Amino acid sequence: RRVIVRIGIVLSNEGGALAKMVPLFQMFAGGPPGEGSQWFSWIHRDDLVNMLITAIDDSRYEGVVNGVAPSPVRMSEFCSRLGQTLGRPNWLPVPGFALNAVLGEGASVVLDGQRVVPSRAQELGFQFRTTSVQQCLEVELVKEVSSSFI
Repeated sequence: RRVIVRIGIVLSNEGGALAKMVPLFQMFAGGPPGEGSQWFSWIHRDDLVNMLITAIDDSRYEGVVNGVAPSPVRMSEFCSRLGQTLGRPNWLPVPGFALNAVLGEGASVVLDGQRVVPSRAQELGFQFRTTSVQQCLEVELVKEVSSSFI
């Protein structure tokens, strides 16, 4: 059998898109790329790992499976929630021409976006642990204060 997992934007505090966006927001320079109306189909790193393991172990997984969370958001909403989570404003959109200059053809991925949902994974009973982008940002970015330091 062959399983093809089409992976969305993986969110993790250890790298990737989130690691590139957080410093901009921390410097009060965060905002959505382009108009912000494009879809942002994301998945939490742990959910992706669990999905890949499940796809290997469960023979019902066959063909194409979308490796994304069940709740895609618009880029403007994602940036707004990221700013709120970090306690920073979401006010400086990145113009499309600037992204084209920096990313070349890769800018279309950021500027166009796609609304993708994990229909097949859900039909097969896959259980997501992180279902909202706000929950994901809180898990990855909000540091708990250890009682041992108090």
